[in-house]
This record gives sequence, C-alpha cells and structure tokens, in this order.
Amino acid sequence: MKLLADMGISLRTVVWLRDAGYEVVHLYEEGLETLPDDEILVKARAEGRIVLTLDLDFGQLLATSGESLPSVILFRLGNENYNMINERLATVLHQCAADLEAGAIVSVSDETFRVRRLPI
Repeated sequence: MKLLADMGISLRTVVWLRDAGYEVVHLYEEGLETLPDDEILVKARAEGRIVLTLDLDFGQLLATSGESLPSVILFRLGNENYNMINERLATVLHQCAADLEAGAIVSVSDETFRVRRLPI
C-alpha cells in the first residue's frame, strides 16, 4: 500500500509507517508544501497513493470529481497528536485495506471510522 501524507500529518507518522513496511512520502519531503489540494489528488492518483490528511476539503473535492481514486483517509480527531493518529491509522489500514484499494473516503474519529466507497 502506497501513501501520501498531507502537510497536517506529522513526519513522525511517516517514519512510523515506513518502519511498518509502508511506502509513504510526505509533501514536505518533496518540496510540495504549497501544492493545492486538487493537485495533491492528481499526484496521488498518478502515483497510486492513498492520501492521509486532516483537511476536510479532500472529501468534497472527491465527491464532486466523480472519480473512484485516489482513496483518502481523513482524520477528524479531538487530539491530532501523532500518537493518536498512528493508533487510529493502524486500525483503519488493517480493517479497510480492500476499501482503500478499490477507492474510498475513510473518515476517522476518536472512537469510530466511516467508509464511503467512491465514486460518491
């Protein structure tokens, strides 16, 4: 599974994912800190990556695009500390792998997550 971390995602989460065997890049590492959201989706789609983000705009962009990829994992947590994100992300990656490969928006809260298959 290939992942693309948006600017709100800690570099510590990226390191944690790499240590777990995931192929992940962070926009910061590629000098793309100011890349607009729609271009982030284009990049993720072209590279076959799942977007990790705290930015609610990605769900709306995907819904209006009619596209079935890329998948997005959207964190809506009360505590956005990297430890909490890592904990919730481990659960989502394990339980939602098939949905993410097929194309989905996974909205992750403190206690639950919701999967919406694409296109919406």
